[in-house]
Amino acid sequence: MFAQLSKRPWIIAVVIAALLLAWLFSGDRFVAREDVEPDQPATTSDLARVEIQWLEAQPMQRQHVVQGQIEAWRRVELRAQVSGSVQNLDQDKGNRVAADQLLLSISPDDRPAQVARSEADVRQRQSDVTAAKRLRERSLVSANELMRLESELAKARAELDSARLQQRNTKIKAPFAGIYDQRMVELGDFVQPGQSLLTLVDIDRLKVSAQIAQQQVTQLELGQPVKVELLDGRTLQGELHFIAAAADPGSRSFRIEVKVDNPDGLRLAGASATLHIQTGEAMAHRLSPALLSLDETGRHGVKWVNDAQRVEFTPVQLISVDNQGAWVSGLPPKVALITLGQGFVQPGQQVRTQLAAEGS
Repeated sequence: MFAQLSKRPWIIAVVIAALLLAWLFSGDRFVAREDVEPDQPATTSDLARVEIQWLEAQPMQRQHVVQGQIEAWRRVELRAQVSGSVQNLDQDKGNRVAADQLLLSISPDDRPAQVARSEADVRQRQSDVTAAKRLRERSLVSANELMRLESELAKARAELDSARLQQRNTKIKAPFAGIYDQRMVELGDFVQPGQSLLTLVDIDRLKVSAQIAQQQVTQLELGQPVKVELLDGRTLQGELHFIAAAADPGSRSFRIEVKVDNPDGLRLAGASATLHIQTGEAMAHRLSPALLSLDETGRHGVKWVNDAQRVEFTPVQLISVDNQGAWVSGLPPKVALITLGQGFVQPGQQVRTQLAAEGS
């Protein structure tokens, strides 16, 4: 038979092709049986595992924390209003002075003489007007002449007031009680009008200025209590007494000022401080700042697991942050927060959960 087939090679080719087709068909069936059906659910062992911690919302005092600058309640730079030499330094810088106390004297020069001449001129003009009025009663002086004399009297009085003002301006006095803080001139210096002479500050009360974001300014009210924390850890109690009506065009933030009593006269003006502004009670969760993440739009939020064991991402509002943790709002009252593995799972993904160990 083999001899007969060898005489017909095309029969051998047909038989081999049939055998190959049968072998290929049986291989496809085997692979199909080994493949998993597309709609077959994944087993529990295939799910990502995360650690969770149950957190419940707690009442907390909502506050804004901003950096501020401490300033004297009042500060004035006194300038010369007349020219002359510094004749006397009536107070030493650093002294506490009362309102209207003499601080510095400028040479009077010929100003007393000018005052005396003006006073004499006023007396003469006044006498002329008095005499003209008597004559006017007998129609011996015209009304126009009397008006001219009264006008000259008014002019003489104005010149006298100016001369007296020039003389008073040689005495530099404190406009309010405070501390003689700086002096820019020395005895014998010649000064011109507008030249700086000294500065006076009032630190019996202080103000702390700061800038607050436009999103937060609506939560502030005048009279709110404010804790002022100094760089050395000491704290002072203050009160919000000014909120700007318009935002700064550059930063879009609002200037605020906090009033702080300083009965001990602490020398704090010019230093920096941290303001803690209380804005009422709110329900919030306290968690580690490391658990905060960003979504695709850049919003802060946290990942947690719902009852269906699927991951959810919820944006939160950061209320405050300190060394111990962060207070956030926006989460459900009770939430299974992912504490480990959150970077490997995405919202909507089903996961296996395991409670985090105590103290972890």
